[in-house]
Amino acid sequence: MKEGNIMKKLHIAMVTMVSSMAALWMMTDPALGCTTVLVGKSASTDGSTMIARDEDAHTAWTKRFVVHPQTNNGATTYRSVGNDFTMTLPKTQQRYTATPDWTSEDGTYGEDGINQSNVAMSGTESSENNQKAAKADPYVKNGISEDSMLDVVLPFIDSAKDGVLRLGQIVETKGAAESDGIIFSDKNEIWYMEIGSGHEWAAVRVPDNQYAVIPNQMMIGKLNLKDTKNYLSSPNLQGFVKKHQLKSYKNKQVNFSAAFGTNSKSDAQYNRPRVWDGQRILTPSKKQTPQQKHFAMFMKPDKKISRQKVGQVLGLHFNGTKYDSTGKWTKEYRPINVPTNMESHIIQFRQNVPAAISGIQWIALASPDTSVYVPFYTTITDTPAQYKIGTDHYDSQSAAWTYKQTKVLVDPYYNEFVKKYVRPAQATTNQELQANLNASDQKAKSITNPTDLAAYLTASNATQADLAQKNFTTLNAKLMEAATAKTPIKHKANL
Repeated sequence: MKEGNIMKKLHIAMVTMVSSMAALWMMTDPALGCTTVLVGKSASTDGSTMIARDEDAHTAWTKRFVVHPQTNNGATTYRSVGNDFTMTLPKTQQRYTATPDWTSEDGTYGEDGINQSNVAMSGTESSENNQKAAKADPYVKNGISEDSMLDVVLPFIDSAKDGVLRLGQIVETKGAAESDGIIFSDKNEIWYMEIGSGHEWAAVRVPDNQYAVIPNQMMIGKLNLKDTKNYLSSPNLQGFVKKHQLKSYKNKQVNFSAAFGTNSKSDAQYNRPRVWDGQRILTPSKKQTPQQKHFAMFMKPDKKISRQKVGQVLGLHFNGTKYDSTGKWTKEYRPINVPTNMESHIIQFRQNVPAAISGIQWIALASPDTSVYVPFYTTITDTPAQYKIGTDHYDSQSAAWTYKQTKVLVDPYYNEFVKKYVRPAQATTNQELQANLNASDQKAKSITNPTDLAAYLTASNATQADLAQKNFTTLNAKLMEAATAKTPIKHKANL
């Protein structure tokens, strides 16, 4: 998420110690954002494509999980309440899921989802461009921005590459209000797209046998625009870079991040260390340091990557290193896991299963380090009730607040409570969720009527949501008791 979006939300009271610590970080570095992990199908343990991202903005801001139904009579005019971006939409709109903010007063921020063509989108990975690029092609005040992207793109695309082309055309014609990274995936491939300025963009296909860990910094390097199977860009990108003498133009070739991005002192503290942290887990054979000025965008993993390993990366805080924040808020490097995590998602397209159950949207509300990824089918008619409620005020029925409560209770005694209470609860819940998913997969394969199947998958999602929330409600009670027992006594105990 962008700094401007966060600023609109700062009126929320900082009701916990975690909130105060996050506020201190915002004062030292205002550009809060997200972290992305991408895994090509040949790099994963089961042949799945996986795209994943932590969505970070504020500590007391809840997210929801919804499904928008397919329609042949949809609204044909879209207007963002965030920045007045407007465009005409087709009447025919596919079903798609999303994780919007609890309020749309500053925009919907749908963020991530899967449509009925089994195409996924996640956006955005906020970034900044350099001054020279910004001057050559300024942002458009009412151009497309993060709050609108999912709603005007995902319901209208049939493949990951199609998503890049649709969003690219919008940027070219309507302009962009900010620089962002956007992910598209389907069963076969993953594309990562970056908006570099008001109208210029580029995208790269993730190599099947590699992965990427991406912070709030442009990462796309040299472009081979003759290879349209793996690279795409705005129409006259090469000419634009040459004309404005942006960095890296050589022999009719463009290095996109060098031309449009930054590599500053702020990046050295805020962005690059996150790449190091993810890569040291997935490719430990590659010896690197967080102080490096450059990291490869794509890497081969030492071992094939599981969905659980992706979740581990999204919960990292430099674990086991001298930079480990372990429940404290340090100023040295910005970790992947932060108090401002609002939700984390892993979108997985599984092979060798029917299309209707191939796409799984794993959602961990609040911090992925102390939460749990709940698997949701997306060929559905509704979402679980507890994922459609929750505001900026505590609500014990809300899934978002249940998992946020875990984070708040754990933080003061992080090392002890995580090991003694959270990890066992996560392990048990993960096992139960996976067992349920395996069973529902088998049952779903026997249901041939599409209406019956959607009803069954919708009910299965509700079962999974209830199970996980029940387990974490029990966990929270244990944490409350344990934290209360640690309350310091300031007077003589025998009086």
